Amino acid sequence: MKNRMKKQLVTWAVCGGCLAALGLTVQVPMMTSTQKNAQKTETQAQALVPEQGLRANYHFTVPDKWKNDPQRPIYLDGKYHYYYLYNRDYPTGNGTEWRHAVSSDLIHWEDQGVAIPKYTNRNGDPWSGSIVVDESGTAGFGKGALVAIVTQPSANGGRQEQFLWYSTDRGKTFKFYGDQPVLKNPGKKDFRDPKVVWDPRSRKWAMVLAEGTKVGFYESANLKDWRYTGDFRTDNIGLVECPDLFMMRADDGVYKWVLGVSANGISTGRPNTYAYWTGSFDGQEFMPDRPEPGWLDYGFDWYGAVTFEDGTDSDKTGHRYALAWMNNWSYANRTPTLKEGYNGMDSIVREIELRKSTEGEYRLVSKPVDALDESVVSQESFEPITVNGSRTLLASGDSYQLDADISWTAIKNVGFRLRESADGSRHADVGIYTEGGYAYVNRSYTGHPDLNGRYLESQAPFHPADNKAHLKILVDKTSIEVYVNDGSVVFSNLIFPERNDLGIALFAEGGTAVFSNLEIKHFK
Repeated sequence: MKNRMKKQLVTWAVCGGCLAALGLTVQVPMMTSTQKNAQKTETQAQALVPEQGLRANYHFTVPDKWKNDPQRPIYLDGKYHYYYLYNRDYPTGNGTEWRHAVSSDLIHWEDQGVAIPKYTNRNGDPWSGSIVVDESGTAGFGKGALVAIVTQPSANGGRQEQFLWYSTDRGKTFKFYGDQPVLKNPGKKDFRDPKVVWDPRSRKWAMVLAEGTKVGFYESANLKDWRYTGDFRTDNIGLVECPDLFMMRADDGVYKWVLGVSANGISTGRPNTYAYWTGSFDGQEFMPDRPEPGWLDYGFDWYGAVTFEDGTDSDKTGHRYALAWMNNWSYANRTPTLKEGYNGMDSIVREIELRKSTEGEYRLVSKPVDALDESVVSQESFEPITVNGSRTLLASGDSYQLDADISWTAIKNVGFRLRESADGSRHADVGIYTEGGYAYVNRSYTGHPDLNGRYLESQAPFHPADNKAHLKILVDKTSIEVYVNDGSVVFSNLIFPERNDLGIALFAEGGTAVFSNLEIKHFK
């Protein structure tokens, strides 16, 4: 089969997703009135020429130049305030600064310009950090002041140290608090990306910091004077960055602390996205429930992730939100959007919950934020479709959400070909490879800047014993995000198909599959 891939550097993988075999039979159901209306809608949609350019329709993209790490959003005055690393001098370099955007629904964002500029003090450009709302004024800047703890390359030898910026105008601009760090580097090469949270039990601020392959823990009463309290060491996931710490209430009512990091586990058969552990935190150290981390995403383009509270809900532990930079340092500077003057996109904001599995382990699950439904402009529903081979769907597009239940009795490989060309030679595949026991996203047959072939197919363990799966797939002009079985597994991947490659096909190899509850929501 032409879509079979060479063995990947993933320990559970034995082969890749396969293109459905040609020449096999397809059982087509009678077309209902709903499907006839869907066909009419689809015919009308095909008459529309796709919008020019590569800029995403419903994902956050940088207005120009470059973006990378997101900074944890905060909720203030009825809006989410989002800051991210921005380089207005890209691609010539010259460092990053914090650019600001606001949103009331986490879908539509309004640019607010640069809030923390670069090279305005002798310690260079601001890197990643975090903002907190100092409700009681512990830092001395007034009640409700915004305080940002930020890594900068210190003027003292360029070491990574933590500096304080603060805002008294509700986050529009920030002032620099002195040339001296609030947390000095004790002599470590990697000492960055502070994430600060309030610990209500100790009534102190807690900070997690990326320190090579471990996470350091610090405490402070005033955000200015920090004391080391302990660390958490990781294994076989490489250098850790952008640590995260928060409390959640699981679906069984148990409260758990969650420690997260961005990490690269490719060399040991793991993702290079967001690893996390559930456990307990006593205000000074974190104790995991188990040594092996879970992963919040199995794709190649969900890095530097941040999680944050729902500002509109008084319950801050039942769920929270997450987003990440949709790119990968292995090819970050080769994205085709550079030709249009920008390079940088984020994943869709997702809602995360903590659930106890049948094995007794606590796992984070994800779903797209509900507000995405407000951008739906048309919807198509289909009667169950039985496939043995391949079937081109009477629908197309470059910006939509596809939901489907897939069931089978015995099968080898089943799923969807998305953004398919008219001749079938170009496509991105999403499916379940039951023989290998994994779900996958294969972007081998659509445009992508990965030159060495290492990042073409992303995979996650899947147990096919139930002979069924639910797929929720978000497609935008340059991305695919897949939620498997109610978000227990998620893939986030960039793709760069040709403009007119809009087809959608179903395939089943080595058996027969039924695609039911098939629905497509098109976004404006």
